[in-house]
Order: sequence, then structure tokens, then C-alpha cells
Amino acid sequence: MATDWLGSIVSINCGDSLGVYQGRVSAVDQISQTISLTRPFHNGVKCLVPEVTFRAGDITELKILEIPGPGENQHFGDLHQTELGHSGVGYQVGINQNGTGKLVKKPASSSSAPQNIPKRTDVKSQDVAISPQQQQCSKSYVDRHTESLSQSKSFRRRHNSWSSSSRHPNQATPKKSGLKNGQMKNKDDECFGDDIEEIPDTDFDFEGNLALFDKAAVFEEIDTYERRSGTRSRGIPNERPTRYRHDENILESEPIVYRRITVPHNVSKEFCTDSGLVVPSVSYELHKKLLSVAEKHGLTLERRLEMTGVCASQMALTLLGGPNRLNPKNVHQRPTVALLCGPHVKGAQGISCGRHLANHDVQVILFLPNFVKMLESITNELSLFSKTQGQQVSNLKDLPSSPVDLVINCLDCPENAFLRDQPWYKAAVAWANRNRAPVLSIDPPVHEGEQGIDAKWSLALGLPLPLGERAGRVYLCDIGLPQQVFQEVGISYHSPFGCKFVIPLHSA
Repeated sequence: MATDWLGSIVSINCGDSLGVYQGRVSAVDQISQTISLTRPFHNGVKCLVPEVTFRAGDITELKILEIPGPGENQHFGDLHQTELGHSGVGYQVGINQNGTGKLVKKPASSSSAPQNIPKRTDVKSQDVAISPQQQQCSKSYVDRHTESLSQSKSFRRRHNSWSSSSRHPNQATPKKSGLKNGQMKNKDDECFGDDIEEIPDTDFDFEGNLALFDKAAVFEEIDTYERRSGTRSRGIPNERPTRYRHDENILESEPIVYRRITVPHNVSKEFCTDSGLVVPSVSYELHKKLLSVAEKHGLTLERRLEMTGVCASQMALTLLGGPNRLNPKNVHQRPTVALLCGPHVKGAQGISCGRHLANHDVQVILFLPNFVKMLESITNELSLFSKTQGQQVSNLKDLPSSPVDLVINCLDCPENAFLRDQPWYKAAVAWANRNRAPVLSIDPPVHEGEQGIDAKWSLALGLPLPLGERAGRVYLCDIGLPQQVFQEVGISYHSPFGCKFVIPLHSA
């Protein structure tokens, strides 16, 4: 009665400890109350062992998924007795005292019996420990399979005769090898061990099959599809899509106009910003008129000095190293700035810049010659500068003899050309050239003959003057001139600063 279920596909639930197994019934033993499944699946994953045996006490639920047709169970039973039952590579599932399930390896038969090779693992890796309580069950299982060892010899003879008859005529007979070669043979059987129903005697006709491929028809079909879909025809490379930077606008409503500033006179020199906007230079007379109109509308000299001082100090702090130099960890490396100022408005701009630098923990040494009467703007800026930690000197001997980090030049002024003949002016120029420190000029004059010190950087106010090569690299700062002030002097103006107050200019 139990043999009627051989070949059936069943699902066995062994509880939470062992899980659910599915496979085809290969053996049912009523005496030992065991059932064996071949080619089992554990929780939906194929097991690494070819056969698993369960005891009746381990089974919680058993479901029959498929019943074989008439005659199939008997054939499977005979096959199991020869191929699976005597292969010697089987496993038994048991539960020890603490409720943990284990796989117990069946004892192997004699070396003459054919071995069923387990897939994707080595036989040595399948050995597991057996508890003393399980050894008695394993012994009865060994006795049951040892009785039919004689039948395995007949199956081996039939298997060898079938292999010799199905071998290709040109195929050499495999030779016996040792353990190492046997392991390689197991791997070959795992990869190439599928049964071949029919082996062709003739070679494959590559030329004949290649002649069946109509290359022209296929290419014509591809071209037709590309024309209908709007893509380029075959052989022409597709255009790469335009790549945008993170600061570029993808959707443009109108074309970009790079010339947004026009002046009423002929431009002798033009500059451009990093974004490509054209900034024309203005003459000294037009620049002076622009500042006077701004002062008439309320942008007083005090406001302009403050704005110039903020922008110049911000640029100087960047040139000194910015946050890498000015941080609490570098208090022992405070930068030193020498500020050379003359007794005029440009000197007052330098004093304002020095006050902001001193407020940012920069060592500032201000040089200003002694005069009996000073401008009111210079007097006010000196009064504010004296409240800082900056140092004011009137003698060039008090300037540092060692190189400083930066020299800010505010000595030159076109309206006070006679000052260049003074001894203090010549001495200050000589000290700056001898110190070999980089020079920043604030609002330098137009003519190169009026510049006593060669600058590395120059800062222009509002709109640049046509500066020469001695001015170095030109920067432009925004001093807060309204757009209506530009229009009143005949300048069509659109701000080129964007989100900054100081921008670099390049010669166009």
C-alpha cells in the first residue's frame, strides 16, 4: 500500500524548526516510519543534497501536490532501488533533544556502487555531527539499505553498457583517475552532465546558415524605423545633448545681451567680466563728474568713503588668505599690512580700508606725512582709526624693515601732482619697491607716469579708468551709485556685479 505513493510530489511541513520541504517520494518505510524525498526543496530553495529522509514524529503536516499516473510509480520505485536507494549519498532529517533539526549523512556503500554526485558542494562539506540519540536511528537506516547492495551491481553493469553505446565514435574512453582528477570530473559532470538524446554525426554548416541571413533587408528595416521615429539615419552619429553647469539657466526666454553699458564718448579700452559682460572704461573727467552728481543726489563723500573702505578691505582680506589665514587657530600668524596714504581724498579711502582691516584682527601700519592742515575727511577717518589697534606713523623709519604681507598704495592723486616731488613721497616709493611685498592700489590714476609704485592689483570705483599695464590686474567695486545718476551723465548702465560687490575685469 505504501509503494502506491512512490513518485508522488508532496509538501512536508516539519514545523518552525525545520521548515517546509517539497520533493518526489522515493521511499516509504512502514517499519521505521520514515519517508524519503528525492531532489528536495527547502523553503522554496533547492537543497544541496539529492535525498532527504523524514521520521513520522518530525512531520507536522503532509500535502500531496501531484499523484503519478498508472505505471509511473512502479518504474520510479525500481529506479529508486537501483539509482537512489543504493547510491550511498542520502541524508536523514532528525530532531535532537533541544528541538534543533540536523541533517545526518547516510553511510556510503562499497566503492563498486555508482555514486550520485551532489551538486554545488563537496562531499566533505556535508558531514555533520550526529548525537548519540540519533545513532540508533541511523543504524537501522544503514541495515535497510545494505540488504540491496547486490542489486546495485546489476544496475552498474547496465549503466556502463548504456554509456559505452551512447559515446561518440571519435570520443576517447575516459581513464580512471585519482581523487584530484575525480573532483575535476565531478565538476565537469555538474556542468556538462545533462543527458543528450541525439548526437549529430555531421558538422554544423556555418556557410549555409549564414546565407539564410538577409543583411540588406535587415538594414533597410532599421533605416525605415529610424526615419519614422525621427532619429538620424544609420552611419551618422547622434548629436550629444547640451550639458549645462550648475550656475547656467536651462530655459532662456530671450538672447543674452553682453553689452549693457554704453558711454557717451569714444572708448579707449574695454574690459569684460567672468560672465562675458562688457564693461567700457571712462575718462577721468567723466568719472569725476559722475561722483559729483552722485554727491548732489545724496551720496555724500562720507558714504562713498565707507563703501570704498568696505570693498577694499574685503578684497585685501581675500588676498591675505581669507578663512585659511584668518581663523582663531592662527592667532600667532596675524597678517601685517602697510598702508601708504597721501593727504587727499584717495588717502582718506585708504585710511577707511585700514580701519576695517584692523577690526578684522589684521596688523595695520598706517603711514601718513605730517601736515599743518588736513582735509576734514582725513581728520574724521584718522579719528576713527585711532580707536582701533592699528599703528600710525609719519616717519618712514618706523615702517617695518622685513617684508610685510601686503602693501596698500593710496599715495597717487592726479589733482595733487606736486606731491610726487616731496622727499617723503620718494622715500615711500623706494621703501615699497625695496620691501618686495605685493601691492594693491586703490583708485589709481590713469597715466602710468603718475604711478610711482608698480601694483599687482588695482581696485577701480564704479566704472574703470583706461588703466595701463603698471596697474596690474584690475578689479571693480560697487560704491552704491544709483542707475539714475549714470543716466544723468549720459551713461546707459546695467549693473555687472550680480551677487558680488567686487568683481575681476579682463582686458577685452
